[in-house]
Amino acid sequence: MEFSIKSGSPEKQRSACVVVGVYEPRKLSLAGEMIDRVANGYLSDILRRGDMDGKAGSTLLLHNVPNTLCDRVLLVGLGKEREFRENEYRKAVRAAIKTLNETGSMEAVLYLTELNVRRRSVEWRVEQAVLVAMEAVYRFDRMKSKHEEVRRPLRKLTLAVSRRNEIASCEEAARRGEAIAQGMNFAKDLGNLPGNVCTPAYLADQALGLGHTYGFKVEVLEQPELEKLGMGAFLSVAKGSRQPPKLIVLRYEGADKPTKPLTLVGKGITFDAGGISLKPAAEMDEMKYDMCGAASVLGTFKALALHRLPINVVGIIPACENLPDGNANKPGDIVTSLSGQTIEILNTDAEGRLILCDALTYAERFEPAAVVDVATLTGACVIALGHHASGLFSSSESLARELIAAGEEAWDRAWHMPLWDDYQEQLKSNFADMANIGGRAAGAVTAACFLSRFTKKYDWAHLDIAGTAWKSGTEKGATGRPVPLLVHWLVRRAAA
Repeated sequence: MEFSIKSGSPEKQRSACVVVGVYEPRKLSLAGEMIDRVANGYLSDILRRGDMDGKAGSTLLLHNVPNTLCDRVLLVGLGKEREFRENEYRKAVRAAIKTLNETGSMEAVLYLTELNVRRRSVEWRVEQAVLVAMEAVYRFDRMKSKHEEVRRPLRKLTLAVSRRNEIASCEEAARRGEAIAQGMNFAKDLGNLPGNVCTPAYLADQALGLGHTYGFKVEVLEQPELEKLGMGAFLSVAKGSRQPPKLIVLRYEGADKPTKPLTLVGKGITFDAGGISLKPAAEMDEMKYDMCGAASVLGTFKALALHRLPINVVGIIPACENLPDGNANKPGDIVTSLSGQTIEILNTDAEGRLILCDALTYAERFEPAAVVDVATLTGACVIALGHHASGLFSSSESLARELIAAGEEAWDRAWHMPLWDDYQEQLKSNFADMANIGGRAAGAVTAACFLSRFTKKYDWAHLDIAGTAWKSGTEKGATGRPVPLLVHWLVRRAAA
């Protein structure tokens, strides 16, 4: 989809469709009033007759509105004006795009970007409109023998702004939104692929392809190299699979001068059956999404390259499968991590922390300015926060505040969770330096506490995205989160 920014009166737009808002009950937005004025009350008459009352998410498509230059006018319900905030804005844009994409308007001018959203700038509204538009038209059907074709899909969307002096900054916001959306789509595609296609080797090939396309370095460490390094925790998880493990290392060097890199670490379990501690059969198919941390790192690198951020970033992705086998980890086994610390494996389904701990130790060699790991780590985080916020844990208060602020700006929010030493007691082991689980109580916290033991040499944060990386049910699929949060954090760091 092609995006552009424009300032001008809605009634003068030569377009297949002009989109304006209607507040509840039956109150036209400013753009709607301008059209209504030249149309001699045509829109307000339709509202008075009860064809639309402005209920949030509702739409009404009008043809041949008098004295306008557009073919159609699309009315979009906004809900009550005093309750119109971020979620309502995004819902209105989504409803508009879905209607446009289904009704043959191959181009449109969207005046919803002129609406007032409390505490949000026009640049924010433009970026979010781009993100929501690309999300609304996203389809994953590459595994189907017959693709669903949209007859006349929306190809061009012009985003309206009130003042001409806003055009330049909004064009930058639109470019950033496009880069983030393309990164999210890349992450979604990887997450939605089945485990028999998206293997550790496939992830490595995709990373190499990104590096080749956008000109950054990618290295893939194979099993013999991992053995030589001493990545005993990571390798122990891969033992139950016939797919060899891969450690994928990406290096984006966009800064003008040498600076310590920011480092992203993504959990890449391409399928998680739980190992010997086998998961229940119900919904086990969704464990193909256990590599969404890795997918979000790759998606962020794509967005970085498209946005050409002047910053140095390293990505580290430990990738393998976690399957039951005669050679797989057993409860009670003890393994030695790359850091030299020993781990008693009490539950083989707590495998993500085992591959991440070695990747976090490996990150030390880059002398990072900060490290953020991203992982679908615990079901406990889903119980704690549901599907709206990612769980954020950090050894650095300032880093945590940066990430929370970036999530708020991106509308990809995270919630700061405790990482107190009190919880470390739950990881005690009679036979090793630590256990890999700390019991049912505060499971997301103890998982983060486990990881913190491998991050003493740098500022570190952990994003548990188990509740936000994918949706279940009729809309089952990967979400592409937290690519927006990560990109906004990197944008802020680059600016600083």
